Amino acid sequence: MTAPSSPSSPGPRPRRPGRLRGPGHLIGAYGLLALTALLVLIFSLALPRTFPTRDTVDSVLSNQSIPAVLALAAMVPIVTGAFDLSIGYALGLAHVMVMQLVANDEWPWPLACLAVIVGGAAVGVLNGVIVVFGRIDSFIATLGTGSMMYAVTGWITDGGRIVPGPQGLPAAFTDLYDSTFLGLPVPAFYVLALTLVLWLVLERLPLGRYLYVVGSNPRAADLVGIATRKYTVYAFAASGLIVGFAGVLLAAQQQIGNPSVGLDYLLPAFVGALLGSTAIKPGRPNALGTLVAVAVLAVGLTGIGQLGADFWTVPLFYGGTLLIAVGLAGYAARRRMRTGAAPARASPSAPPRPPSASTQDGGTAGDTP
Repeated sequence: MTAPSSPSSPGPRPRRPGRLRGPGHLIGAYGLLALTALLVLIFSLALPRTFPTRDTVDSVLSNQSIPAVLALAAMVPIVTGAFDLSIGYALGLAHVMVMQLVANDEWPWPLACLAVIVGGAAVGVLNGVIVVFGRIDSFIATLGTGSMMYAVTGWITDGGRIVPGPQGLPAAFTDLYDSTFLGLPVPAFYVLALTLVLWLVLERLPLGRYLYVVGSNPRAADLVGIATRKYTVYAFAASGLIVGFAGVLLAAQQQIGNPSVGLDYLLPAFVGALLGSTAIKPGRPNALGTLVAVAVLAVGLTGIGQLGADFWTVPLFYGGTLLIAVGLAGYAARRRMRTGAAPARASPSAPPRPPSASTQDGGTAGDTP
């Protein structure tokens, strides 16, 4: 005689939506990574003497470090559903300010770099305040502030370039970009460290989960007591901080102050950030996906350049990739919502108490979830 089964005995556990790991998910998550490997293979076969070399690796790691840092900066506001179009102008202003302080005003270079990075964070806070408290669309607001920053850059340089004197720049400052570590260009390690920090914040800390909730459903974030205004300002401040750091690297790389150079980095930054939302965590911006997207762009551009393509192929490549990235990002987001993965991943682990009447309009600066 068999004993009746206990009512509390575990039965088959239902499969949660969004946890499925079929071929479609693997292709979506790791397709860009596979594409990177495929491009490396194709260009290595087509250019066996120039592409699969140590010089190419060093060139990619060095030349693509600033676009990678700027793509990570663009990615952070996108997490909250906003876009910061001022990052290219802010990059130009930051690197010009570094050159002005170090070359012309003779500040100690560490102090100049720190001042510019803090200034970048302050500019980010200004952008965030204008967007959330001025209730201006982030496209328009950051385009306006970016134009103003470009004007300030031109005022500082008087329309020309800042060139160091005969003594040049301090060697320790230029080594921020030119030195190597473990045989590899040191800027590559800056990118890896920044990617790791952003991954930890967005994927492992409550702050990151709140930012994703704000970006996916601001109204729901308000209802559970998340101060949407405050976290949006946080995202813009982090973006400005990273742009300030990128400006320091750009000054150490170019060693002259060029007021218009930052605009060249705007499109690659957004291509990397948007294309990155289709990788690793398809349907949402993420740090690892952005790094993979930058790798795809770097390998593609390097291979095209070594094949002897004309100069106009670079903007064509970026423009076409941007359109593809936006389309794929939208498809991935819709697919994620259909499978129910977005709510499961975006919801905070411990929802806060319902907001009081004073926090119904996005919360105050002192609110904490």
